[in-house]
Amino acid sequence: MKIAIAQQNYHIGNFEANFENIRKGIQQAKEQGADIVVFGELAVCGYPPRDFLEFEDFINKSLEVIEKIKQESEGIAVVVGAPTINPVPEGKDLFNSAYFIADGKIIHKAHKALLPTYDIFDEYRYFEPVTTFEVVQYQGKKIALTVCEDIWNIGNENPLYKICPMDELIKQEPDFMINISASPFDYNHAKDRIDVIRANVDRYGLPIFYVNNVGAQTEVIFDGGSIVMNDDGKVVQELPYFEEALATFEVEELINSKGKLEKDIEQAKDKMNLIYEGLLLGIRDYFGKLGFKKAILGLSGGVDSAITLVLAAHALGSENVRAVLMPSQYSSDHSIDDSIKLVENLGCSHDIIPIQNPYEAFLKTLAPQFEGTSFNVTEENIQARSRGVILMALSNKFGYILLNTSNKSEAAVGYGTLYGDMAGGLSVIGDLYKTEVYGLCDYINRNGEVIPKHILTKAPSAELRPNQKDSDSLPDYADLDEVLFQYIEQRKGPKEIIAMGFDKALVDRTLRLVNINEYKRYQTPPMLRVSPKAFGMGRRMPIVGKYLS
Repeated sequence: MKIAIAQQNYHIGNFEANFENIRKGIQQAKEQGADIVVFGELAVCGYPPRDFLEFEDFINKSLEVIEKIKQESEGIAVVVGAPTINPVPEGKDLFNSAYFIADGKIIHKAHKALLPTYDIFDEYRYFEPVTTFEVVQYQGKKIALTVCEDIWNIGNENPLYKICPMDELIKQEPDFMINISASPFDYNHAKDRIDVIRANVDRYGLPIFYVNNVGAQTEVIFDGGSIVMNDDGKVVQELPYFEEALATFEVEELINSKGKLEKDIEQAKDKMNLIYEGLLLGIRDYFGKLGFKKAILGLSGGVDSAITLVLAAHALGSENVRAVLMPSQYSSDHSIDDSIKLVENLGCSHDIIPIQNPYEAFLKTLAPQFEGTSFNVTEENIQARSRGVILMALSNKFGYILLNTSNKSEAAVGYGTLYGDMAGGLSVIGDLYKTEVYGLCDYINRNGEVIPKHILTKAPSAELRPNQKDSDSLPDYADLDEVLFQYIEQRKGPKEIIAMGFDKALVDRTLRLVNINEYKRYQTPPMLRVSPKAFGMGRRMPIVGKYLS
């Protein structure tokens, strides 16, 4: 028996495009002599569909695609993910299902049992968990068919769920496992995924075909990396990251294979390379799936806007990216020179639009109200908002999407101006701490200077007042980012972080800033997710909470 795994990029709600992608995958698998071809979780409608699942028409369109897939299944079996209507009145109206279709008929439907509700997931909002399990019997083989999370509740000291689907399926003596997934990317997840798959192989002694989606859905990125592992726990094949692929394997070669494979076939997983490739995919799919082509951003001469411009140019093509330099009377000459050099290195178009005139016009307009007051953050914010107005005007006039250039450190502590430098349609580096931004810049420059060296070596500054530096308002980024990581990613409280050796004043101040600026983050554009805990849908905090404030 030959099985093809098809790692594909789906578009939520784009049923025609999704079916055409699946149809091509079926044809390619047939050409490779496959008996079964496997696609990803909720492939027919895209993942995560969220509240589209509450629309009857959306479900009907999904089922119509299943009917079309049935017509393509002559001579081959197709495993594909789609929502299924729950016929029982009690419980949720839908199942998250893996269909097993062959010769024009639905042979089996395996419903998802373990429905995640953590981080970006909220599946129990829509789906009913299944409690009975049955293997698929096809061409003399018994197949344990599961959906994504169903294989993750294994080997945990504190399991999230009360059941383990494979513990039930193994009683029916399957020959191998198939798992269809929509497992989102973060820079640690590739290793975690292989560890979980290997834990299943070690526990059940069966080879596994694991198929993961690829592509970005707004802020959530799926990296692919689909895996075939033999019953000896060796990786026979790991499909590419961040791109579509299809490969076919002989089942018999994976069974009773102990000692036959000398080494795992695993890809190197450098953190910065993964982040770089993930962000490029995130930008491309955000623009491509929305039907946009061109991006605009403000280029300040600082490291954040520099790396955002590089990523946009690499993702969309330099000809589709416009940089706008908006110097004020506080901007240094080298910031302008550095920005122009970067633009020339990339081949992007650019404009220079000074903001002194609009800034002074605002001050003149507000002079009666501001009389008797001194310069403070208000005037700084007016400069940032003047820039925001210019960028949004160009965006509206010429159809650009404005890219936000704020990093995770700034977003965490509220070091940004609402309706100014926090504006945009997409936050490209909003899930990268400042220290990670520098690391990504070094990665970009690994083969030669793309980002001018002076941008990377000068002290970070918003340049909104004379001789301003970020360090005037914030702790050193190396210290700040460590505390933020412990609080945000590791979910440690202040006492735990202080016990690790961090200064109490630093910890108290940092955590307070994170909490009191929640209202700002509610108003930011979606941030491409590359870490295990990003701001946005995966971190849900109350704005008016009192904790640590």
